[in-house]
Amino acid sequence: MTDRNSLYAAVLKVNHAGGSGSCFYLKRHNLFVTNYHVIEGFHTVALQDNDRRAWRAHVVLANPARDIALLAAEGDFSTLPELTLATEEPLIGDKIRVAGYPFGMPFTLTEGSISSPDQLMEGSHYIQTDAAVNPGNSGGPMLNLRNEVIAITVSKLTDADNMGFGIPVDALRPMLERTGELDATTYRVQCPGCDEFIAGEEEYCPSCGVRLPEGVFRERGLTDLAQFCEKAIAAMGVDPVLARIGQESWRFHKGSSEIRLFVYEDSYLFCTSPINILPKRDLEPVLTYLLSADVAPYKLGLEENQIYIAYRVHLTDIFSDEAPRIGRELTGLALKADELDDYLHENYGCDFSEYARREEQN
Repeated sequence: MTDRNSLYAAVLKVNHAGGSGSCFYLKRHNLFVTNYHVIEGFHTVALQDNDRRAWRAHVVLANPARDIALLAAEGDFSTLPELTLATEEPLIGDKIRVAGYPFGMPFTLTEGSISSPDQLMEGSHYIQTDAAVNPGNSGGPMLNLRNEVIAITVSKLTDADNMGFGIPVDALRPMLERTGELDATTYRVQCPGCDEFIAGEEEYCPSCGVRLPEGVFRERGLTDLAQFCEKAIAAMGVDPVLARIGQESWRFHKGSSEIRLFVYEDSYLFCTSPINILPKRDLEPVLTYLLSADVAPYKLGLEENQIYIAYRVHLTDIFSDEAPRIGRELTGLALKADELDDYLHENYGCDFSEYARREEQN
């Protein structure tokens, strides 16, 4: 049985260029489980824990019909707690918990009751609950009071208030029984007709002839802007896949500093970093520095007590002769932020931002 206080460690966030969802780790199979619709269009994603550590993960099996996907991640997850699949059938009124990352927020655990253990919707059976389920919860686990997984949360079906749904683990078990056929380098699709694993791109199942879902093998491409930004991120020594948190949006650490790169109002590309917190007293020296320091082409600013360094460029400039310079300046902001947070801490007593990576602080 998994200790409730350590439960979050086995539930991770799934990030990619299309958004985010949740997943959970099954130690016995060394695989992460999520919804197919969470990873649809992506064969490689990032997994992030509640401490914002990230790992690359590869989709090794996609089952659109059951809305389930299995992921193999690059990392050692042997220290994660054991999650087991429930063997007893859930009943109406049973208490459950929904674990995940709603709206991309940090880990959240909500509680509720089972309204229906076998609700038929759109030709499939679901566990229905009154527990809070929101976008971002998709792919996370629903658990009973013994912390056994009873279902995979599906937030895309929650158009009504006080109503959430989960895919019963009985739909997952047959997939797990065949995980010996999978490897971490190949994307496979499970046929909705005969359950055959198909590795190469096919329109019809080679075994039973069933037509496969359109686009199920297709991988979503990046926009020209995203390719430009990810080239700059790679130049910082950061894996762009691990930095993706949505459409043309990235968040990552360079040294101790958190870097945020995003498009604003379809007109500007912003790169910002919350570097330090103002000290509680003797503010004049640090405020004088912030007003007078020459950090061009970047700007220093304040939001309440949070010190920022920021860079802004119009999107049209990125697709001009200025592109090489802009790329260098984007890379330079990450390096400057990592330098400045130490400088402000050592010379003006400014604490590091709460968003800073603690182990990198001096």
